[in-house]
Amino acid sequence: MAAPPVASASGWIGFRALSGDDADAGAASTDLTNILDAVEVPIVVLQRDFTIAGFNKATADELRLSPADVGRASRDISRLAGLTSLEDQCSEVMASGVEARTDFRDGDRWFVVRISPYANGERRGSGTVLTFTNVTAFRASIDQVIYERECTKAILNAVPDPLVVLSADQRIHAGNRAFYSMFFELASLRTRLKGMLSGGRAFDPVEVNQVFPGEGPRRLILHAHPLASPNHPERRVLVTFEDVTARKQAEAANDLSAIAERKDGLRRSEAFLTEAQRLSLTGSFSWRVSTDEITWSDELYRIFEFDPGMPVTLDLIGTRVHPEDLPLLRAALEGARDTGADFEHEHRLQMPDGSIKYLRMVAHGTRNEDGRLEYVGAVQDVTATRLSEQALGKAQSELAHVARVSALSTLTASIAHEVNQPLSGIITNASTCLRMLAADPPDIDGARETARRAIRDGNRASEVIARVRTLFTKKEFATESVDLNGATREVAALLLAELQRNRVVLQLELAQSLPPVTGDRIQLQQVILNLVRNASDAMATVEDRPRRLLIGTEDEDGDRVRVTVRDTGVGVDPQNVTKLLDAFYTTKSEGMGIGLSVSRSIIERHHGRLWAEPNDGPGATFSFSIPVSQRA
Repeated sequence: MAAPPVASASGWIGFRALSGDDADAGAASTDLTNILDAVEVPIVVLQRDFTIAGFNKATADELRLSPADVGRASRDISRLAGLTSLEDQCSEVMASGVEARTDFRDGDRWFVVRISPYANGERRGSGTVLTFTNVTAFRASIDQVIYERECTKAILNAVPDPLVVLSADQRIHAGNRAFYSMFFELASLRTRLKGMLSGGRAFDPVEVNQVFPGEGPRRLILHAHPLASPNHPERRVLVTFEDVTARKQAEAANDLSAIAERKDGLRRSEAFLTEAQRLSLTGSFSWRVSTDEITWSDELYRIFEFDPGMPVTLDLIGTRVHPEDLPLLRAALEGARDTGADFEHEHRLQMPDGSIKYLRMVAHGTRNEDGRLEYVGAVQDVTATRLSEQALGKAQSELAHVARVSALSTLTASIAHEVNQPLSGIITNASTCLRMLAADPPDIDGARETARRAIRDGNRASEVIARVRTLFTKKEFATESVDLNGATREVAALLLAELQRNRVVLQLELAQSLPPVTGDRIQLQQVILNLVRNASDAMATVEDRPRRLLIGTEDEDGDRVRVTVRDTGVGVDPQNVTKLLDAFYTTKSEGMGIGLSVSRSIIERHHGRLWAEPNDGPGATFSFSIPVSQRA
């Protein structure tokens, strides 16, 4: 029975003829070719005359041979042209019966070709079998390993310190260029190295003295790090040699000349600091709170006009402080003693000749290891600055007065101009009405109509006044999300110096996590500024108690925010509380009664409310409340 035909995709056409006409042999040949086609490695069978007897399906796929190549000489196959000595190698294999190997490149792919002899029956050396093993990936990995090794070698050679890899028995496996250029003998270090290599983890550094020919003694620090692989039994160690000779010599250079140089530098620094303090009129101090021990710089002695080196006490300082400022200074110091927080304060000095100095003090509190509190700070003589500010404030006050007079004049002129026409109409209509009533008989209907026109002109005059006042006080404002805590802090910072000059102690009690509001930030700050200045003015004549001013914020049920300004001034008359916010009503001799009216208009435009109320004790409280921003 004849063997079934072989698929045309393979290269076994004609291979059946090699097996003869025997049916069993044909079937066996077919089974063999099917098995070879299942092998993924290309296999090519060459006859003794180097013609292709057949090839498997992998050869057709990998080397793109076709059935038409069967029977052709291998040298005529372009895909096998890279095997330049193939025929000679095949002849040698068939003659010796020993297989051979050769490399074959097909484009970017590399193959290792195994040439094995095969026999046809009893005839030896009937042909050869070529097996192509694709080693492209293997060669790439070898090339990558070589590249990585060379890169590592270059990196290690770039390290200036010597590096060497040793085995457990201290044989050298590798070293960098710096190591081999040292040429020193490791024999004197073997005992140290043996102790370092006895551990199984990173070893403790070892310092050694080593004499180098031509360089003399050097100080080295040896660092050892284990090098181990989980799949490799051999254990090696990386040893680095750090030359610390220069560093040791630098550390040993702490001789008398170096100490003298440092002392000279310290003296120069002290001289610079002293001169800087003199030029800036700033003195420094320290205050140990537990013992009240106070240390001053020379400039601070000069500012207070005390003899240099004189023991300083709080009582001695109090003899120079202005009597009006002494209670506030003592309160600030006691607060610092209790809280340990940083503080700053401004006060005046009254010198023996009657002159006044203005001082600004800033201090930072620290605690030592025992928890004892000590303040380190600076005191600056700001007399010139304060005198300049007072002159500037006077000029600003005069300028503001001129502006108020000018504004009032403009308002009066506007009202007079607008009201003039309806007033003229009223007079004319009234005169006409009188004539009609005096007629004989009286013209009652005409007089009635004239009276109506007079009433109309009177209403027009009222509307004109209301319209002019509205134009004078109301303007458009830009809305934005406003943090009232931040706006309040900015106003407090702006007025802090003014409040301290007026001997007002400012206290902020701002609510945590205060929701933002929507409005005009500048206008809202103007309201806060007006309320704070009014509170400060209300305490200007207070002498029998501290002048305390509290600014607070709080959340009202989550939908409104309240700002409160509380003073300890002269207070307000409960009967006049409702009039305080009216236009042109004032309790000040030089006031116009416009500030609170404008403030109320601003708050009402923010859909809020402004009100005043007397305190249980001295002073008054002004508050306003506005809605929070709408949440998305």
